[in-house]
Amino acid sequence: MNKYGLLGLGLVFVVIGFFVKDQSWTRPEMFAGLQLDLGKTITNIGVFLIFIPVINHYFYVPLKEAMDARNHELESTFTETETLRTQMQTLKTEYEARLAKTEAEARFQIQNQIKEAQNLRQQLMTEAGERADALIRQAQLEIENEKAHAIATIRTHVVDLTLAAAEKVIGENMDSDKNRRLIAEFIDTVEVAS
Repeated sequence: MNKYGLLGLGLVFVVIGFFVKDQSWTRPEMFAGLQLDLGKTITNIGVFLIFIPVINHYFYVPLKEAMDARNHELESTFTETETLRTQMQTLKTEYEARLAKTEAEARFQIQNQIKEAQNLRQQLMTEAGERADALIRQAQLEIENEKAHAIATIRTHVVDLTLAAAEKVIGENMDSDKNRRLIAEFIDTVEVAS
């Protein structure tokens, strides 16, 4: 039944209740100790039937609309929360993937830097070894040159001393090219023998 039907029915009951209230057969003493006033009861039923659509219109419908709106808002909030949670999970997964990729790239770069440092170390060691060998060869060459120069200087001194000693023993000048050559040949034969 719609609200107008309830209003009409309620009005009918109120009118009947007022009509019945004044009738003699509806007096309370007629209902053997029940103390029931039939007119008031029918009127109350009519008023109740009138208030049902009024309560429905002014209380129940707005309350239902507010509850529906609140439910819709909650569902929307839950949906939005779920969407945000999904997005957050996606972002977290992407962040972890980027972090892992960055760590892998960093590890790769560190490994490459270590390899380059080892290669550079090896290259520097090789160059240092080659340079040391070159310095040793150069030092040996210089030593040989100094040795040859020293031997030549000693030879010249020995020749000079020998000539000076021979001059003292013989008493004449022995400093000639021929004598120098003879002494040098003698020293060479002594060197070869030793």
